[in-house]
Amino acid sequence: QASRLVELPYSSFDDDDDDDTAEQDLGVCYPDPPKLSPFSHCVRYLAFLWNLLFLLLGLLTLAVGVWGLLAKSPLPGRVSLGSDPMLLFVLAGLGASTVSLAGCLGAFRASPCLLRFFLGAVLAFGGLEVLGGLLLLLARRRLQDALQNLLLLCLLRYQEDPDLQFLVDEVQRSLQCCGLESYRDWESNPYFNCSAPGAQACGVPASCCQDPLQDGSVLNAQCGFGVLGLGAAAAGAVVHTGGCGAVLGAWLRGQAGAIATGAATVLLLEAVGALLALRVLGDI
Repeated sequence: QASRLVELPYSSFDDDDDDDTAEQDLGVCYPDPPKLSPFSHCVRYLAFLWNLLFLLLGLLTLAVGVWGLLAKSPLPGRVSLGSDPMLLFVLAGLGASTVSLAGCLGAFRASPCLLRFFLGAVLAFGGLEVLGGLLLLLARRRLQDALQNLLLLCLLRYQEDPDLQFLVDEVQRSLQCCGLESYRDWESNPYFNCSAPGAQACGVPASCCQDPLQDGSVLNAQCGFGVLGLGAAAAGAVVHTGGCGAVLGAWLRGQAGAIATGAATVLLLEAVGALLALRVLGDI
């Protein structure tokens, strides 16, 4: 059997062919990354800075919401999160910071996964905003009724929630109104009802007063005391007797252009962020 073995001649070209084949395989598996143009580098840095700005804004909003929750009650168990308006700041800040962080890391680390997550979240938010705007246009009457119900709820819980108290005071002071339909709506509040105990009984908040400042600088918190026990003429000399429902509706209709401009600006900012992310993703 040994005599039958035939020794093949050795050639150094065989090793060269193997090396060439290995280099070709490596070239297929690990291609050289394309060199980015200066414009692509600028787009990548701009996408990072763009998302970094919104990340800081989101963290600021989140901090304001958390501060508002803790300022009213140091114990989290005593905070009614279901109806607390500061929860909106927390959710908005958390959502904005999470999406912006994904955009920052995706642009900085050139991560397709993070960039796709960022694009999906921006498209989802934009779609919800457009859908909400269309629903508001189609249900303007129901929106006005919802605002009136919300204002009535604020009147009932005026003394229980500092945020609602601040909101009601700002509306009544800026629009020069009192109550929902008239100043008599404050009779439904258990603290301002004429049968309630305490100094506030049969009165209205100081934000209803025509001149709430004493001596031109100090807020007179007692200017609305006893107004509900007066006649319409006597009460009109002290407080604003008109309700805030109709005035608020007219003010919102007058601000429709500004609201539409603000919504369009938000959508434009989201579109710019999405286009930058798409360009970076395409370069990757």
